Amino acid sequence: MTSPFFQPSLNILKPYALMDLDDTLFQTQRKIDAWKLPTTEPEKLVCATINKQGEPLSFMSQRQAAFFNWLLSSAELIVVTARDRSEIQRVKLPFNSWQVLTHGAVILNSDGELLSSWQQHMYDALMPLQDTLNHLTEWVKGYSQQNDNTHNDLKLTPHKDTFIDSELTIYLAIKHRQKDHQSLAELAKKLPTLIPNFDAHFYVHVNANNLAILPHAVHKRHAVQFLLEQHLDHQRPSFGFGDSLADLPFLQLLDWYGMPNHGQLHEQSVN
Repeated sequence: MTSPFFQPSLNILKPYALMDLDDTLFQTQRKIDAWKLPTTEPEKLVCATINKQGEPLSFMSQRQAAFFNWLLSSAELIVVTARDRSEIQRVKLPFNSWQVLTHGAVILNSDGELLSSWQQHMYDALMPLQDTLNHLTEWVKGYSQQNDNTHNDLKLTPHKDTFIDSELTIYLAIKHRQKDHQSLAELAKKLPTLIPNFDAHFYVHVNANNLAILPHAVHKRHAVQFLLEQHLDHQRPSFGFGDSLADLPFLQLLDWYGMPNHGQLHEQSVN
């Protein structure tokens, strides 16, 4: 039996493009300067996100804007981000397909509606952890109030959402007000030794000035795997991009994946 040779076809089957957002498709001016990104002259920048006051916060380079425009026309773009339902509203880009939000805890369909089956799944996973998450919140608050300037500069934000009519804590985010990334990295290493049974319930992701304490059930990979198996067309190819180590597990589910030439994943691959 001889396999046929490839023949070009006008019937284009659009692939799925599963994309991380922050630091993959856009970034703050501070990071543009740090990474020395090309085509980022002030007159070429495209505003991608705003802050809570409605002011421009993150920007696309001219190349990133061209890449995003190509994605919109050539693929079905699926958002995969740590941003929650409130934070995604501050991204001023057109999305019209699935959105995986809050590190994978929330999935929205193309109409912006919550995927009920995933809602139930996450409710079942998160409800038994609420007391533990509350205790962990109080522990972090106490830790940050210790008589140590490094600890006092920690900013804790519990991320919550509604699952089956119940508001549940999903994960805890910690930032350092003075952007002491090393301090956060050291805290990430300490957590499993300071809190009893920490590893049984949680894992830690730290990237620059963001430290997240997440239940094992909350992961971009879990949500993407659910979409691939339950809702996406198995005949269509998939590819994706992400910048952080937390993106790699979901990217490895796809047919092809890559990273920008900056950020955590790039730095790890170079080292």
